[in-house]
Amino acid sequence: MLKKLLEQGVSVWLDSLSRDMLHSGFLQGWVDQGMRGQTSNPTIFQGAIRGSKTYDDDIRKLSKEGLSPEDICWELMVADVQGACDKFLPLYKESGGKDGFVSLELDPTKARNSQGSIAQGKMLWPKVDRANLMLKVPATKEGLPVIRALVEEGFNVNVTLLFAVERYDEVMTAHMEALEARAQAGHPIDKIATVASFFVSRVDTEVEKRFEKLNLSDDQKQALLGKVAVANARAAYAQFEKRVASERWQKLAAQGAQIMRPLWASTGTKNKAFPDTLYVDELVGPHCVNTMPEATLTAVMDHGKTAPTLTADHLKAAEKTLADLKAAGVDLADVTLNTLEKEGVDKFAESYQDLVETIKRSVQTLSV
Repeated sequence: MLKKLLEQGVSVWLDSLSRDMLHSGFLQGWVDQGMRGQTSNPTIFQGAIRGSKTYDDDIRKLSKEGLSPEDICWELMVADVQGACDKFLPLYKESGGKDGFVSLELDPTKARNSQGSIAQGKMLWPKVDRANLMLKVPATKEGLPVIRALVEEGFNVNVTLLFAVERYDEVMTAHMEALEARAQAGHPIDKIATVASFFVSRVDTEVEKRFEKLNLSDDQKQALLGKVAVANARAAYAQFEKRVASERWQKLAAQGAQIMRPLWASTGTKNKAFPDTLYVDELVGPHCVNTMPEATLTAVMDHGKTAPTLTADHLKAAEKTLADLKAAGVDLADVTLNTLEKEGVDKFAESYQDLVETIKRSVQTLSV
């Protein structure tokens, strides 16, 4: 199944990471089946560390060395990402640096702090010291200069928490500006890989909440339920296609620049009434990445579809869905930029703070 999706242009990544999966052979098994990358975030690490004793020896050792709970947190995350990068390194080399990446998110409490994020990115890149690392940068307004600075340094970047097509456009501009500046300075641009992580399911969840406050007929609701998130992602894909076809991008491509692939994230369905492979089946097309939680991945392996669903007809249908949404009284920009982006940043910051607290408690327990 993973190979069939790849034939349609979709690289499947795993949206989960833990030390247990590195040591048990779980991750290697998926790599052998065609998994092409891996993503992590503070919520994922929080679950991994809280639910496992695998980290206890390292926590005890690092604590004795005088590291703070927050420093221990980063040491653990860096070690896990290094281990995952090593598993994917053969694929990274075999694909010519096009796949085989593992993502590590910058401190989400710095999502509104451009200079702090840039400084941390410049510190983390040599610390991890893996060519197939991607640094995750939230797509906030303050994240745009971070994206530009890190790409200009020659680092691989995964732009995360993208919900709005308008913001995606700004992200693609920052990416091109960085490559242009780097090329002008005489540095190579062909080895820099980037993805733009467009979050899908959360859009449908927020839109459904808003339907409850509107006086819509059952027919209006049925026409939109489970369709808005996909339509929004398809609108982003249409914007991606425009950028890649532009004269500005073609100049960069002639110098070897790699396109910033759209990555479909938050692809597990939240509404049980929807098919469990919805956000995979409906976003199949060239130059895409789909990062899946384990449950979605298992469902896709069992009954996923691989027919192309990002064709010109699909993109046109998406325009109609978004027009119908507007006519129903839902402001998509308010959903994506004002609500989901803020919530996404806040949730990851909260998970990060909880993670540090978890390690703090572990330090206290293990030192007894």
